[in-house]
Parts: sequence; C-alpha cells; structure tokens
Amino acid sequence: MSFLFRSVALSLLMASLPLAAAPAATAPLHAQFLPADDLQLRAEAPEHQQLMLVTSYSVVVGSQRQSNQQPIPVTSPLLVRLKGKPMSQGATVREVLMTFDGESKSLKKPTFDSKTRTLNLSYPQSQYRVIMDLLRNDTVYVQFLTYANGHVWADLHTGSVRAR
Repeated sequence: MSFLFRSVALSLLMASLPLAAAPAATAPLHAQFLPADDLQLRAEAPEHQQLMLVTSYSVVVGSQRQSNQQPIPVTSPLLVRLKGKPMSQGATVREVLMTFDGESKSLKKPTFDSKTRTLNLSYPQSQYRVIMDLLRNDTVYVQFLTYANGHVWADLHTGSVRAR
C-alpha cells in the first residue's frame, strides 16, 4: 500500500510541476526582447500580438514633386519594405512598411492594417543605418503589441546572438 500511495503522490507532484514552472500564458512571445517597463505601460497581457520573422526586404528611395503648388514642394521619401512569415499564434502580418522621417519632432504611431496584413512603422532617419545593418547581418523579427490601456509597442530585434 505504501508503494501505491507514494506513486500516486509522486504522480500528482509531477503533474503539478509543469503548471507551476511554466511561464505565464499571457506573456507575449519574444517578451525577453522588450525593454524594462518602468512606467508599467505593459503591466497587463497584450490584447494583440503580431510577430514576424523577416525573410526579405527592399529599399525604395522616391522623389516626388507636386507642380500645382507654390512654392513647389519636392520630397524624397525613404521606405523599407519587409516581407516575412508570421510567428505568433493568430498573427497574420505578412509585410512591414517602415518610413524614415528626418524632419518631424514626433513619429507616427505604429499601426496594423488587418485587411492588407501590413504593419506600418515610422522611425527617425538617424535609425536607417542601424536597421539596414541588422537586416544585412542578423536574423530579424518584427514585433507589434497592443494593450487595453491604449499603449502600443513595436520593434525590430534580432534573436539571441553569441558575442564573438
């Protein structure tokens, strides 16, 4: 009888260990790449996550001129288009459009269009070289999280890389 009691107790203990040791089911994938949340903006579980592994990219440097306005404005938009495959459960993102702004003091909020499955990100022009270096040399992921409190987080990050 004591053998039966021990094996049942051990089975119950073993069955409870994965539940106690498992990370919270509400934590987003790649949460380890998020910076410290000093303001507690990400205290609750995200309502929505899009996580994409970047498989290809293209760079577009445009030039446009609207000749019907005076003075004639000439702009040269810089756009990086990322394509990839969704990595998180329920993710549908297939494309990321990154624009770079060298003039504004504030950037546009990251947005996800579920119809086109496109994530739109805006970065200062000073980040262009850093982003291109990541794309050329590492495996890159794009992450987009939204929270009930209205907070939105988006990033590009590498996986864990060994120091040389």
